[in-house]
Amino acid sequence: MLVEGLTAIQDWAPVAALRSSRWTYASVNTAHIVGFAILFGSILPMDLRLMGWRRAIPIGTFARVLVPVSIAGLVLAITAGALLFSIRAVEYAETTLFQVKMALVVCAIGNAVLLRRAAQWEAQQTAANVMPPLRLQLAGALSLVLWLSVIVCGRMIAFLD
Repeated sequence: MLVEGLTAIQDWAPVAALRSSRWTYASVNTAHIVGFAILFGSILPMDLRLMGWRRAIPIGTFARVLVPVSIAGLVLAITAGALLFSIRAVEYAETTLFQVKMALVVCAIGNAVLLRRAAQWEAQQTAANVMPPLRLQLAGALSLVLWLSVIVCGRMIAFLD
C-alpha cells in the first residue's frame, strides 16, 4: 500500500517534470541547501548562547531574531526536501540513511519544541551575565549534534547513487 502511494507520487506529472528538468531540479536542490544553511546558521549562535557563549546578551535577545529565521530556514528546507524526495520516493523511503535523517529531523524539532516549553526557557529570557541552567545547556548541545547529524546524513544520501 505504501509503495503504491510513493510510486504514484513519483509518477505524478509535475514530479516527472521536475525529475527531467536539469535547471528546476538544480534550483530545488539549491533551495534545500539554502534552507539548511539559514536554519543551521541561525541555530548555531542560539545553541552556543544556550551553552554559555555571549552571556552578556540575554537569551531572549537572541531568540527574538534567530527563532523566526530558523523557522523560515526549516520551512524552506522541508518544502524543497519534500520535492527532492518525491523524485525517487520509493527508493528514498527504503534507504536506511534517509530514515535515520528523518528520525533526526523529528528529534531536532522535538528538542526545540521541548526547549521552548521548559520553565527554564522563560526564566532565562531576560537574564544576562549568568550561565544558563544545565537543562538549557544540554538542549543547545543536543540541538547542534542533531542538526549536524541531519546535514551529514543528507550529504551522504547524495552519494548513494
